[in-house]
Amino acid sequence: MRALLPLTLCVVLTAPSASLAEGRDDHERGRDHYDARHGHDHYYPARGAEVRVLPPQARVVAFGGERLWFHDGVWYRPYGRRYVVIAPPFGVVVPVMPAFATLVVIGGVQYYYANDAYYRYFPDRGGYEVVAPPAEAAPSAAGATPPVAGDLFVYPRNGQSADDLAGDRYECHRWAADQTGFDPTRPAGGVEPAAAPAKRADYRRAEQACLEARGYTVR
Repeated sequence: MRALLPLTLCVVLTAPSASLAEGRDDHERGRDHYDARHGHDHYYPARGAEVRVLPPQARVVAFGGERLWFHDGVWYRPYGRRYVVIAPPFGVVVPVMPAFATLVVIGGVQYYYANDAYYRYFPDRGGYEVVAPPAEAAPSAAGATPPVAGDLFVYPRNGQSADDLAGDRYECHRWAADQTGFDPTRPAGGVEPAAAPAKRADYRRAEQACLEARGYTVR
C-alpha cells in the first residue's frame, strides 16, 4: 500500500491542470484580435471563436428575430450549446458603449469605434447603432481641415457605471457644442473652415472641463 501512495498523489495533483487546459475555449488559447485602428489599441477574442459561458455582464439584444449578446465591444450568437463571436449586423442598437470605445470624427460625423465596428448615437433609438464603415474623408479644396480622431480618454474617478459614462459624455458633448459653437458631429464642425482649428480646441477644452467636473479623469 505504501508503494502506491506516491502514484495516487501524483494523479490527484496533476489531473486538475490537465482538465483546465482541455476546458479552455479557443479565444483563451491565444486567438485574440488586436485592434489598433484609430489608435484604439485594444484586444478582443477573434471572430469565429467559440465560448461555453458568456460574460456575466453580457447584455441581451433582440434583432432580426434572434437574440444576440453584447459585452465590452464583443458580440455573441448562440451556436449549439455554445456561443460564437460574430461581427455585429448593421442596424443593431445597444444602450451603452464600453468606456474604452474610441470617439472618431469622419467626414464631420461623430462615431464611436470598437472591435472593427462603428456606432452612431441616436437618442430616439435608445442608444448606439452599428452602422456601415464610413468612407475616409479627405480635406476639400475649400480648405476644410481633415477629420481628427477623438483624443479624449475618459476614466471614471468615482465609481461611475458604463451607463453613467455614456450619458455624461453625450451631455458634455452637447454642453461643449453649445458653449463654443463647434459641433464635431456636423460637417466642418458647423463653422467656417478657417475658424475650425481654434474652435475645435475650444470645444475639447470645454468637453474636458465638463467631464472633470462630473468626476472623471480625462487625458
